[in-house]
Amino acid sequence: MKPLITKDLREMKTEELETLNQERRRQAFDLRFQHYTGQLQDSAALRVNRRDIARIETILRERQLVAKEA
Repeated sequence: MKPLITKDLREMKTEELETLNQERRRQAFDLRFQHYTGQLQDSAALRVNRRDIARIETILRERQLVAKEA
């Protein structure tokens, strides 16, 4: 799994980021489930996915704060 690039995430619309966040959270659940059942091939995917979620949520929070200031 390849990590998302922050520059590309910043160019996305807020709605797209929220949808991507939901997809990544669902994927995180699936990866954890695979890990617990011993079917996970790429254990680094857990870490990459968790960091992608953090990147997305950071950008969403920044946008919230900017909107609040205006």
